[in-house]
Amino acid sequence: MHILFVADPLESFKIYKDTTFSMMREAQKRGHRLSVCEPKDIMWQRGGVVTAFVRDITLTGEPDVWFTAAQSKPDERPQALKDFDCVVMRKDPPFDSEFFYATHLLEQAEREGAKVFNKPRALRDHPEKLAILEFPQFIGPTLVTRDADDVRRFHAEHHDIILKPLDGMGGMGIFRVKEDGLNLGGIIETLNKDGAQTLMVQKFLPAISEGDKRVLVIGGKPVPFCLARIPQGGEVRGNLAAGGKGVARPITDSDRAIAVALGPILAARGLLLVGLDIIGDSLTEINVTSPTCFQEITDQTGFDVPAMFMDALEAAQAAD
Repeated sequence: MHILFVADPLESFKIYKDTTFSMMREAQKRGHRLSVCEPKDIMWQRGGVVTAFVRDITLTGEPDVWFTAAQSKPDERPQALKDFDCVVMRKDPPFDSEFFYATHLLEQAEREGAKVFNKPRALRDHPEKLAILEFPQFIGPTLVTRDADDVRRFHAEHHDIILKPLDGMGGMGIFRVKEDGLNLGGIIETLNKDGAQTLMVQKFLPAISEGDKRVLVIGGKPVPFCLARIPQGGEVRGNLAAGGKGVARPITDSDRAIAVALGPILAARGLLLVGLDIIGDSLTEINVTSPTCFQEITDQTGFDVPAMFMDALEAAQAAD
């Protein structure tokens, strides 16, 4: 296959942990050709098809200069997206306006014959924090609102709560308010912009001390190991970007039950790769834009997550 990865700049990759890099490495090992572009390199003009300026790359196996590109400049080689065997959308969050526009360009490419994973419409339809609302049987007490009084009532009922913006990533903008309600008003004002912005509030789950688990679902099936991201140094956030410690461990029976229930539903919608965030027995987020943790799980357990992903990608490409 000739695979196009739509991603952040290659120069920004930390290859010792980057999931997209691990996908590329597995693809090259299987003899697939690799090309890359950024969302800004994609364009469409009336009378033509969706095209991207791409770089054709080869991985070197070296840690410093880890790839070589056939093109010296990123705008040397335009290619229609429909001419690739598959397009893998791996642009990291945030899901901002430019990401949204990129999904529309990718969807147009699909209409022209491109095969895109994860499916652009599915990316738009599953905002990572709000997607859990469809599955209330698996989530803890949760409120979505922009009204300060709603938040105060929720706090009065549950006493210990987590507040977070809907567009946050990597643990940014997450606050805990305990029973004393200290700074609740100020936190609400910060997150809801005086009622102009919607936020999510959830009951604090003490099981966070055991880790915020990333359970990967590939092709509708759970990876048998998760990465528990454990808060460090008095932090409430387990996110690796916020200093959490990643510990791989087998998924629990409840993790598996959630993954088995959601996996086929999400896969049928075109979500080849999903990252479920689970604290204790409660689903807290459904990550679809650029789920990570492949290398951490593989390095710590020996289970080859990139190989499972590439098996699923090859099967999906052949089936479409």
